[in-house]
Amino acid sequence: MSSRLPCFVSIGTLHEEDESTGFVSITMDNVEKSRGGRPRAFDPDRALDAAMHLFWEHGYEATSLAMLREAMGLTPPQIYNAFTDKETLFRKALTRYHETEIGFALEALSAPISTREAIRRLLLGAAQAYSRPGKPGGCLFVRGALAASPQAQSIADELKTYRKASEAAIAERLARGKAVGDLPAGLSVEGFAKYLAGVMNGMSIQARDGASVEELCVLAQTALAALPAEGQNQAASSKE
Repeated sequence: MSSRLPCFVSIGTLHEEDESTGFVSITMDNVEKSRGGRPRAFDPDRALDAAMHLFWEHGYEATSLAMLREAMGLTPPQIYNAFTDKETLFRKALTRYHETEIGFALEALSAPISTREAIRRLLLGAAQAYSRPGKPGGCLFVRGALAASPQAQSIADELKTYRKASEAAIAERLARGKAVGDLPAGLSVEGFAKYLAGVMNGMSIQARDGASVEELCVLAQTALAALPAEGQNQAASSKE
C-alpha cells in the first residue's frame, strides 16, 4: 500500500519510551520522488529486509529506532515517509517474513504426499530454516515478542495470531490425512497439531540459543516418531 500523503504538509514525530530518538518529518505530495522526478535514493524492499532481520534477531521492543536507521541506511524522514512508525514497520516485516522465510512449511503442508512425509518435511524444514547461516536463529513469529510489555501487547497479540494460524494449518493437514486413512480414526487432530506446533516453537528457542541444524534435526525426528505409522488405521480395521 502506498504511503504517499495528499498534497499538504504533515508533521509527525516518532519516539520510543525512555529513548530520545524523536524526530520531525515534513512530507508533501510526490514524496517518493525527489526534485526533477528522480526516484528516491533507497530500495524499500532492501530496507524492509534489513528491518526484518533486526526484529528477527532482537525482538520488537529491543530493536530501537537508532538501530533501524543504521541498518536500513535511512534518515528519520525517509523511515517516516516509507513506513510511518516502528509498529507499522514491524507489521510490514512480519508480512515480509511470511512471504520469504516460511516457504518450507507452505510447501510441506500443501504437497500431494502422505501425511507422514508432509510432517517430516515440515519438521526437518524448520530445522534447516531456523539454523540457516547468515540468518538469525529461530522463527520471527516466536522470537518477535517473547516477553512483551503492556505497551507492546498489540504486537504480542499479532504474533500469537501468526502462531495460531500455523497451528491451524497443521491441524488442517492432519485432518486431511485422517480422512484418507493415513492416521488412526481416534487421533485428536487438534491435540497433535498443538504438539507439533509446540515442538517447532521449542526448536525456534533452541536455535536462538545456538543449537545446530543436526541438533534440531534430532528434535524433529523424535517428534516424528510420535506420529502413528502410515497404514496403522487400515491394519487395525482389518483385524476387526
